[in-house]
Amino acid sequence: MVQSLRRPAVSGMFYPSSRNELVKLMLDIESREINNFDKDFSQHHIIGGIVPHAGYIYSGCHAIHFFLMLQKSKQKIDTVIIINPNHRGFGPAVALDSHSIWESPLGQIEVDDEIYKALDIPVSLNAHNDEHSGEVMVPFIQYYLPASIKIAPVSMLDQSYESAKKLAQKIDNAVIKTGKKTVIIASSDFSHFVKEKEGCLLDNLVCEKIENMDAKGVHDTVRKNNISVCGYGPIMSLIEYCKIKHPAAKTHIMSRGNSGEISPSTRVVNYICTLFYE
Repeated sequence: MVQSLRRPAVSGMFYPSSRNELVKLMLDIESREINNFDKDFSQHHIIGGIVPHAGYIYSGCHAIHFFLMLQKSKQKIDTVIIINPNHRGFGPAVALDSHSIWESPLGQIEVDDEIYKALDIPVSLNAHNDEHSGEVMVPFIQYYLPASIKIAPVSMLDQSYESAKKLAQKIDNAVIKTGKKTVIIASSDFSHFVKEKEGCLLDNLVCEKIENMDAKGVHDTVRKNNISVCGYGPIMSLIEYCKIKHPAAKTHIMSRGNSGEISPSTRVVNYICTLFYE
């Protein structure tokens, strides 16, 4: 991989562009959420999680639970694989990023070249360049996890069940080939711009399939009911990876809420942060 730097595309929008302001916001979120944090699950082996990717003022209070859990677990991690939806529609069906380093207001973090090579997935600048759903995970990783950790961002334009299943197999192959200790983030928000009660009921249908590790069920439920879960492809990929690598895996919803709790509205976006563990 040629040495190149991906500069942040959404700092100043989804999270502060100033290091001091970003740290202050994260500490403020942590102080408000620490009493809701269930540290008991940190004793388990953490496989990954579904983590929301909206602006920090909206979803940060939910996303932070996943990173606090990783921090408390002290689990050895070499690489965080970030699977995110491709909102903009550019690039291949599934794509790696062309940059070797990602930057945030907290500094720089390396992309894991060994994992990237082993994944055998096309590389695309356009798929990642202005995409927010992977980028917003980076400051959390930098702040809560050791500096030695690398990332492997994967963008999904094709969110079919078949695509998710293939990606899960590629990730398993890459982990076996490299011997890296990985954690997978499935970046996703849940129902978008719906009435609060309606969105909750719709999301419950999807959560039931997730709890049962039924990736095909996630796909069919989202499509049949027209549920606007934007990262159901990454969610299915994480489930399918668990079925390959960790068949005894379980899930636990760590935090759940919606944008209306911050900005009151009749139409809200829902956020659910879910731990995958064994």
